[in-house]
Amino acid sequence: MKRKAPAGKYAWTVKVGEKGQFVIPKEARDVFGIHPGDTLIVLADEKQGIAIPPKSAFAALMSHIFPEAGEEE
Repeated sequence: MKRKAPAGKYAWTVKVGEKGQFVIPKEARDVFGIHPGDTLIVLADEKQGIAIPPKSAFAALMSHIFPEAGEEE
């Protein structure tokens, strides 16, 4: 039986190569606007696992940590 994922929720599987690399599935890159040359942040918690948040979450985090960084004169 195949279950339909709730709206906005996704799951993919990837294989890790010998160098520890994996390819982000095309559908995931399309959904999250990931393009060649983009820099991603990888967050990890030994109990909860690894997460690659969308770029918008990173921008929000950076503006929270460094609120003056977004200000230009």
